Amino acid sequence: MNRFESMSSGKRVVVLAGTGLLICALLAALFEGGVRVRQWLKYGSVFAGVESLYHDDPVTGLRTAVPGLRTKGININALGFRGPEITDPKPAGTIRIAFMGGSTTISAEVGRDEATWPHLVTARLRERWPDHRFDYINAGVSGYTAESSLKNLERRVKRLDPDLIVIYHATNDLSVNGYQAALAQGVIEESNKGDMSLSWPSKYSLLWYLVEKNLKVMSLQNQAEEDTGKLDADARLLAEPFERDLIGLVEASREVADVVALVTFSIRMRADQDQATRLSGAQTSLYYMPYMTPDSLIDSFAAYNDVIREVGRALDVIVIEGEDTVPGDETHFMDSVHFSEAGSQVMANRVADDLIGQGALQRLGLPASP
Repeated sequence: MNRFESMSSGKRVVVLAGTGLLICALLAALFEGGVRVRQWLKYGSVFAGVESLYHDDPVTGLRTAVPGLRTKGININALGFRGPEITDPKPAGTIRIAFMGGSTTISAEVGRDEATWPHLVTARLRERWPDHRFDYINAGVSGYTAESSLKNLERRVKRLDPDLIVIYHATNDLSVNGYQAALAQGVIEESNKGDMSLSWPSKYSLLWYLVEKNLKVMSLQNQAEEDTGKLDADARLLAEPFERDLIGLVEASREVADVVALVTFSIRMRADQDQATRLSGAQTSLYYMPYMTPDSLIDSFAAYNDVIREVGRALDVIVIEGEDTVPGDETHFMDSVHFSEAGSQVMANRVADDLIGQGALQRLGLPASP
């Protein structure tokens, strides 16, 4: 008779329970280690993801990327912008492009600086005009709205003397404006911000965070078709604050750069998709805007794109359309609005093609044909 068999039944239960807990703990530690290794491979840190890129800049008071930060695929230059170093002051004869936007511009989901759409747009222009010098400022910051970009322009970008400013905004403005409207209607409470908060273990365990967040996304997807707890607002009314802020940003940009371009916003959800596909594509937008449905998201983004077109035409700046040129699928989008490398390439092509086709660079003195 071995030692386990000689134990009383009560002790056997305790030993089996303890062994089971130990096995569970070891498996959890194994999976935790696995997701942290994946995090390290993508972001260069086992503790944080995209948020580790940012800090509160003591000089400007803005939330910006950490100057000089280097990860496995994301490099922040000495001035706090993703991408190669920028000479300050701008060298004579250099055409400098500033890309203003949020997380969809800094493109942290794209694992190589050279694969972000601002870098690819600049590379296309270099190929078109090989005898001219180009550089760029990727001034995108996660969470920035058009109002945030105006402050970014005034406090950080203006002094770098860009010749061309490309503006790409919508999703963060919609999130902020939708949140305020949902508060006003009593759809959500300010204390829980739409019940998006996660439990305390998610602050310490990356595995817990990913599991809990994905479960919450699944729950929100299941609730998306329910009529209760949803925002009841006209999409055009939700776009009015965005129109005001975008006008302010464009007017300020025209004071800084010779050429300004507005880009309509691409999303994964499309009106011609079946409901299951729309729901899958809306998952991260629903996470941040749980008071919306896939259909109301599509309508709202369409209204925001209408504003982009109207503001661009009213203020006589370049409008780059073709938002549906980027296919609405998982090959081109990492989630509802962020591009994969493939999506970034298509986005860059549509922006560069329009800049070339509409003669933006001729306004800066470049020849029509290189």
